[in-house]
Amino acid sequence: MTTIEAGGTAAGLRFAIVVSKYHDFITDRLQRGALSALAAAGVSLNEITLVRVPGAFEIPIAAQHAAETGRFQAVVCLGCVIRGETPHFDYICSAVANGLTSSAAATGVPMAFGVLTTNSVEEALARAGDGASNKGYEAAIAAIEMADVVKQLTRTAE
Repeated sequence: MTTIEAGGTAAGLRFAIVVSKYHDFITDRLQRGALSALAAAGVSLNEITLVRVPGAFEIPIAAQHAAETGRFQAVVCLGCVIRGETPHFDYICSAVANGLTSSAAATGVPMAFGVLTTNSVEEALARAGDGASNKGYEAAIAAIEMADVVKQLTRTAE
């Protein structure tokens, strides 16, 4: 039996980070968490491209275009949608999740989901704190692991 599992280093791999500017007091923290995780895994700043988009709804199209360039082994997607008084929250959350799933499947490039979908600002802040509990950090770790898994699967298929 062959087992394929992610290793611990990402040195030499390239990543795009697509981050929403909406609720930037949250998404800036997610971005810092993602950058921290990538740096800890050996990724240098010149191997990271930061793409800032207006809101969460725009993340999937930017992520797909980044993936289609062939320059990145994974895309880290960061945003924050906070529930309001209308169904808009549900539409945006669903569109973003479905869009990223479709884009990852279409391109074969892993897209890590670091889009907070919370009921309040307080919940969002709790998920964008310092350290490994930061959801941007967690998304970057998922991107690193999936980039490594895809690399191994590709090598195994050759």
